Amino acid sequence: MSEAGFQIFHQAYAVGAELLYALCLTLFLYPFMGEREHRRKKGAAVFCVYLLTSLFLSRIAAPQGSFILVLLLFLTAASNALELGKHMAFLLGLLYWNAKISSGLMAESLFFIGEELVPAPTEPPEAVYLRTTVLLTLLLLSHLVLFIIMLYALLRRIKSRTTGCTFLMEHSSSVYSEMSGHSSNGRFPDAPGEFLPSGLPGLCYMSLIPAAGILFGQMIAGLLYEIKDGQLLQLYERHPAFLAVVPLLALLFYTGGYLTILFQQEMAALREEQAAAFVERQQVQAIRARIQEAEQFYSQIRRIRHETRGHLNNIKGMLHSGEYACAEDYIFRMDESMGGFELTLRTGNPVTDVIVNDKRQQCEDQGIPFQTDFHYPDSGSFDAFDVGIVLQNLLQNALEACEKISEGERFISLAGRRKGRFLLIEVKNSFAGDLVFGADGLPVTDKKTDVSMHGIGLSSVRRIAEKYMGEMEVCPESQIFRVTVMVQEKS
Repeated sequence: MSEAGFQIFHQAYAVGAELLYALCLTLFLYPFMGEREHRRKKGAAVFCVYLLTSLFLSRIAAPQGSFILVLLLFLTAASNALELGKHMAFLLGLLYWNAKISSGLMAESLFFIGEELVPAPTEPPEAVYLRTTVLLTLLLLSHLVLFIIMLYALLRRIKSRTTGCTFLMEHSSSVYSEMSGHSSNGRFPDAPGEFLPSGLPGLCYMSLIPAAGILFGQMIAGLLYEIKDGQLLQLYERHPAFLAVVPLLALLFYTGGYLTILFQQEMAALREEQAAAFVERQQVQAIRARIQEAEQFYSQIRRIRHETRGHLNNIKGMLHSGEYACAEDYIFRMDESMGGFELTLRTGNPVTDVIVNDKRQQCEDQGIPFQTDFHYPDSGSFDAFDVGIVLQNLLQNALEACEKISEGERFISLAGRRKGRFLLIEVKNSFAGDLVFGADGLPVTDKKTDVSMHGIGLSSVRRIAEKYMGEMEVCPESQIFRVTVMVQEKS
């Protein structure tokens, strides 16, 4: 290779490397940049800013590490436009640079080994240029391979989430469709894992190891090559032990950042489970209290049965004495006192009896038409309190939704059907406004329209569905909100 050809290669090498690194950053951020239809424009903006900034700073010979600061400032400033969030954008930028520098240090070690293994020709110059070209190409390729693997592992880790049991998605979609009358997409929402602690202290904690890895890499990069007395000295020549220590430390810094994300995800999942368990305990306690009231209700009915004979004798005595007005008043007061002792709906279980009748009474008080065709399965495979929590949350959300609608347009319907080992619970109700769905696939608060009536409690319902190897489907259809929960008997 001629000297002119080597000069062209060297310039193309620098530009090509920055193009590939810009593409890596764009692909790394791409899944987090809001709605899918808007990601291309945002990704193109990130790609162009990275590439232009890199070429400009290299042209003016900016100090080492300045590009990192510029990129982090850009991502943080443009976080709203990219729909990343300031903390998320900053942390993703740190993780990107930590992976880039760590993989670069490991690739540099391989490059030094390659230089030692491939003998360096002294002449002709074309052979020297060719050898350098080959080694630089191998350095870039090895760096890119390591870099892409690291970024992919981080991306998978960040986007990971607990999806629960996938048995129904793989084996029972046909049963679900047949029972519900609706098709199921058979998957859980693809959502990034929640791993960012709230507040600035949490961000500092998450950024500590990646930032330390970046500083370590910048320090080693400044020591790799040194000119002394007109002679080029390499760090690995002066200290051969660093050939193993430097890439190992770089890998440890990367692994530390990865494990920090994993730890935070596990802690977030644990906090979510604890919160859900607390809510469920509160609901179970409330249901137990209501069941005690129902038991008192039944004991009063039994007492009234025993007292009925005495009441009949009193009425007979009044009739024989010709005191018809007193007898009529006596009967009226008896009817009034017994009017409250009535459970209109019978579902087949005391727990679900109490919940369904309570919600029916609330609907009646508010003038909301309530239809039900729910029967508790006679199998002992379902915990009545779990089924009660599902009904409590779904019906309460439906009531809150109907409170925002004028009379004549609102309704609630409850259905429960069983087929084989599967139980399907479906609640439908009218609602007004637009629903906004979060990353977990559940409705969230929309401050503009304030229609977040189904967000509370649905996570507990989904948790119980997954407990029974089932799933929950949320489907708004032309101002009718439908939630379908399918569970199966435990073996």
